[in-house]
Amino acid sequence: MKKFIDTLKNIWKTEELKNRILFTLGLILIYRIGSFIILPGIDQKIMADNTGNSGLTDLLDLFAGGAFSKASIMALGIMPYISASIIMQLLGMAVPVVQKMQKEGESGRRKINGYTRFLTIAICAFQGPAYLKMYVGNKGAIIDETFLWWTMAMTILVAGTMFAMWLGERITDKGVGNGVSILITVGILARFPDATMGEFIGSDSAFFMNIIKVIVFAAILMVTVLIVQGVRRLPINYAKRVAGGAAVQEQSARSYIPLKVNASGVMPIIFAQAIMSVPMMVVDPETTNSFLHGLSDAFSWQYNLVFGTLIIVFTYFYTAITVNPKQIADDLKRNGGFVPGVKPGSDTAARIDDIVSRITLPGSIFLALIAIIPAFAKLAGFQDNFAMFMGGTSMLIMVGVVLDTLQQIETYLMNQHYDGLMEGGKIRGRRGANEMSNVI
Repeated sequence: MKKFIDTLKNIWKTEELKNRILFTLGLILIYRIGSFIILPGIDQKIMADNTGNSGLTDLLDLFAGGAFSKASIMALGIMPYISASIIMQLLGMAVPVVQKMQKEGESGRRKINGYTRFLTIAICAFQGPAYLKMYVGNKGAIIDETFLWWTMAMTILVAGTMFAMWLGERITDKGVGNGVSILITVGILARFPDATMGEFIGSDSAFFMNIIKVIVFAAILMVTVLIVQGVRRLPINYAKRVAGGAAVQEQSARSYIPLKVNASGVMPIIFAQAIMSVPMMVVDPETTNSFLHGLSDAFSWQYNLVFGTLIIVFTYFYTAITVNPKQIADDLKRNGGFVPGVKPGSDTAARIDDIVSRITLPGSIFLALIAIIPAFAKLAGFQDNFAMFMGGTSMLIMVGVVLDTLQQIETYLMNQHYDGLMEGGKIRGRRGANEMSNVI
């Protein structure tokens, strides 16, 4: 405990880190206030009645921090922006014009961001009417449904999403952590206290059963942390140089390349969830097709089959984007490094690619299994709201974002020669002084 208090003091002493954390907390507060501002012309009492919600609408409400079920100005949340980002990244693999922009450096990145924003507006213009008609309208919460009201409501919903996107970008640039991921995590954490109280205080479960639930929750949490933090260390050596007539080793023989089991982080889960929110917007609730109807229920086998498959696909897709074996091999060769027993250059790139492919498969499968745990938790008797936290997208996002944010904080502290937040001052997965950060 003393070490933790000392670390907090060190954070406060580091002016830049302190300002970044306070800036982040301030923008999070603004985002949460916006989640409680209801759209004009909506009967709040009717919206407060959550009866008849499907598992998917509960899940969307979870990511929006309650704004979805309240018909808030932030009801669509940050998901349209994430969907637009997915589309732009997919276009970057197939459309030469987008590929060219990706290679133009900072100027290309600004162009892609601009197109992403326009695409976000288009997605909001598509999802907004579906949300207002199929969710708010079906509840009978619209007081006076006129053309003027529709125009006003759509304008506010689009503005709310764009404002949330702007907050996320500001957090990324001037705060701590990935802004978009943090806003999603904050929305999830905002629902956790109510879900916990409803499961353990408002239920009729016996005390012994509640203890078992806590143990299972803790076990799933630990497994999730292990998967997110899992690293396959590929040892590397450096060529010797002659100095003063003696051969000197450039770097320690214990250097290694940390290849993470989950190199893509939380993005595959967020991407998959953004796509799975589409059926609720486009599928007719009265459809007789059982498969399509199941896609609107987060606890159905149809939903979880598609969701798990998407996570595996996006894990491979995002890993291919974030990990470039050829670039790593070229940087190693340029700095005199090599993998023992492997020729520098193309052979090293092939070796790295082979390892990444082998560790990504079990990593993606584990992510998919954890993501569909809520369906089994419901079958085991957990309430819907708390079942969402028994693994699933919520836990994966929370663990990934919290660890990533702690990693950034530790980097700031280590640059100031302070110990980090964790014992030993180092979170596994962060590149140390003798790892690849000095050559990549």
